[in-house]
Amino acid sequence: MRRIRSKNTRPEQAVRSLLHRAGFRFTVNGPLNRSLPGKPDLVLPRFKIAVLVHGCFWHRHEDCKYAYMPKSRVEFWKEKFRKNVQRDREVVTLLKEAGWQPFVVWECQLKRDTEHVLERFKDMAQKHTNECVESGRAL
Repeated sequence: MRRIRSKNTRPEQAVRSLLHRAGFRFTVNGPLNRSLPGKPDLVLPRFKIAVLVHGCFWHRHEDCKYAYMPKSRVEFWKEKFRKNVQRDREVVTLLKEAGWQPFVVWECQLKRDTEHVLERFKDMAQKHTNECVESGRAL
């Protein structure tokens, strides 16, 4: 457990690299990252998008082979995972209420199909851009 990192994980670095190569700029450890609910991994203030990179094991990605249940201390792990999932739901709700768009990326998606992740992200950013243009707000 001591070796488990909460920042700068491989999946998080992969998302950073993917978005940066696509021309998106973001903050990693800025004041917005620390002040928003759930302390998002990446924040794109221009698009009001908060990126949450979830590990399938810790955040219990449904029907994912990486979201297995440990064999020992099963009750402890069930409770821990239940709390993680509940907290994730609350964070997404709070981000939406604060006017941010949460973008959840699962670890297994990065292993399978990074292009799909990038396309989903571009669609979300484009949707925000269109909303700003329609309402007359500046980007």
